[in-house]
Amino acid sequence: MAVTAGMVKELREKTGAGMMDCKKALVASEGDIEAASDWLKNKGLSSAGKKSDRIAAEGAVVIKIADDLSKATMVEVNAETDFVAKNEQFQNFAASVAEQVFTSSPADVDALNATEINGGSFEDYVKTNISTIGENLVIRRFDSVNASGNDVVNGYIHMGGKIGVLVEASCEKAEMKNDVADFLKQLSMHIAAMKPTILSYTEFDADFVAKETEGTIKTIEKENEERARLKKPLKNIPQFISKLQLTDAVMADVEVKLKEELKAEGKPEKIWDRILPGKIDRFIADNTLLDQELCLLDQFYALDDKKTVSTIVEEKSKALGGKIEITKFVRFELGDGIEKKEDDFAAEVEAQLK
Repeated sequence: MAVTAGMVKELREKTGAGMMDCKKALVASEGDIEAASDWLKNKGLSSAGKKSDRIAAEGAVVIKIADDLSKATMVEVNAETDFVAKNEQFQNFAASVAEQVFTSSPADVDALNATEINGGSFEDYVKTNISTIGENLVIRRFDSVNASGNDVVNGYIHMGGKIGVLVEASCEKAEMKNDVADFLKQLSMHIAAMKPTILSYTEFDADFVAKETEGTIKTIEKENEERARLKKPLKNIPQFISKLQLTDAVMADVEVKLKEELKAEGKPEKIWDRILPGKIDRFIADNTLLDQELCLLDQFYALDDKKTVSTIVEEKSKALGGKIEITKFVRFELGDGIEKKEDDFAAEVEAQLK
């Protein structure tokens, strides 16, 4: 007989099993709700399904790095409570997820579920752990970094699995790899703390920067109103917020104005060349607030806040005798963006049955 959305809904409410499992059970039992319920219980799907609707926002971020630093994988696995997330059984499960992603290189969670583990499907392996651990478990996301040639990858886990970072860099010489890997570990700590979202300002869209500039100026103007009321020093309102806006023409104009200032201050022209670089650097720092917030290479380094990350990379390159280039980074923060959404069950069932 035909399986309807109403039948699936009734069985799902009775057993808590997933919609597609309910459909399979109803097909196998020819529409008999009780027989379908028994079918699900025999498959071990009923208890796991009941937990699958619970919000899982705790858990852990786990990384696995190849011994030769050529590949790394990071996964976020969620549980319902922090208590379970600290449990050894959950931690072993999360580590097994990272291992499975590392070895099978699936494109997404559906592809991961279709892989095999211990003679069965990974999807069934997850359901078994849900039943055993007693909470809903969700493999929320994962990413892998594959290095090639002299490239190297390393990573860092912060706060016992609350934040994870992977970083990849290219090395000009193979003998640099171990030293670069050590540097990448330190850089991963910076990324964990400073939360960059992209590598460089060159990845910005001009319209995005223009909107952010307008918003930044309005925000500072508003803050200055309150500062003025409290008789506090006012914040400087920048002309620009990204190097994307600092064209050659802009910087040429800045240099002219700085020279005029030095002349007005009575500074001898013969020493301007010693003063100008510092003033230009100060102008750039004051007018790249967006880059410093979001762009890894343009942030001030957490372990030396007088220098940007790009400057630190250049210095490390010189010290090791070969060029280093940061090519990719990935940052996961546990539960970032998770929120409970309204479940339009009827529409969801209809879509699954089509």
